[in-house]
Amino acid sequence: MKTEIVPKDCNRQEAFNLWMSSPMPMVTLVKTMDVTRLLRYSKKSGMSFNMLLCWCVGKAASAIEEFYVLPENGKLYRYDCLAVNVIVNNIKGGINSCDILYTDDLIHFNHDYMTMAQLVSQNCESSFLEEAMVIGTSAMIETELDCIVNQYAKEFNNPMVMWGKYRNRWLKTTLPISFEFHHVQMDGGHAAKFLEQLQAIITTELR
Repeated sequence: MKTEIVPKDCNRQEAFNLWMSSPMPMVTLVKTMDVTRLLRYSKKSGMSFNMLLCWCVGKAASAIEEFYVLPENGKLYRYDCLAVNVIVNNIKGGINSCDILYTDDLIHFNHDYMTMAQLVSQNCESSFLEEAMVIGTSAMIETELDCIVNQYAKEFNNPMVMWGKYRNRWLKTTLPISFEFHHVQMDGGHAAKFLEQLQAIITTELR
């Protein structure tokens, strides 16, 4: 569920005043992650690497209050749950969008991810969760990428996590991850905290 909130009643009032009318309110941070354990867990469990990374994104975001607040159409809303969006290749050769509700239960999230992605791919119809604060993701795994800066559309203020192909090196696998966010939703410090928590979850949660 989402509820409209008055900016002065939360800690985003100053940011709302400064950035809500900005023609380019998005900020992008890039951090190279050590995903060695994530890749090992993927191979050991048979679970998709991208699914696991999406779960880690949701888990890191769920611990940060600012992720539950989002500017939309000149107003500010608070959500009580998070979802992770993935881009799905459909059977017609195009792409569709698919929202998966985040849960701490990895097995449950994996089931929803695989079931919904397959359904969207077969039906060639996007699936959205209007009552969740959605974190967008985009995986361009055909090539190694150093950085991704997304286009800005006023209709979509949601945070976006993007990556390319992971890099296998001697005894270590790395992956540059780009994180784009609306400055009304959070400040650079919150974004940096999210990236640090994401790395910690990748390193410690999946063994």
